[in-house]
Amino acid sequence: MSCLFNSLNAFINEGPQEIRQKICDYLQENKPIIEGLDTGFILALENSNYISNMRSSSTWGGAIEIQVACNLWQLRINVKNYRNQGMKDIEFLPLSGQYEKTINIYWTGGHYEPIL
Repeated sequence: MSCLFNSLNAFINEGPQEIRQKICDYLQENKPIIEGLDTGFILALENSNYISNMRSSSTWGGAIEIQVACNLWQLRINVKNYRNQGMKDIEFLPLSGQYEKTINIYWTGGHYEPIL
């Protein structure tokens, strides 16, 4: 299982595989990810098999999946970026702009961990 989905599981009351599948379902339905950007654009840019690959428990999640998690669960997700020395945070907000909860996760450039 991807460390991103395990990290999200620390805050969302669903298992990591269920979280992954709900995110993939959202993408499959071609819902907007951010204003002006939907899944069709990602599939054209990245890979036409992106969603089917993401459904595999061995595929790593990233920024797209974090943004969709924000949209699905009305979360503000702060990613503590430790891959550069500036230690800058990356803030993800739901498309609606309204969130019920803020969560924080670490990112080392290759691994996510929840900040509890």
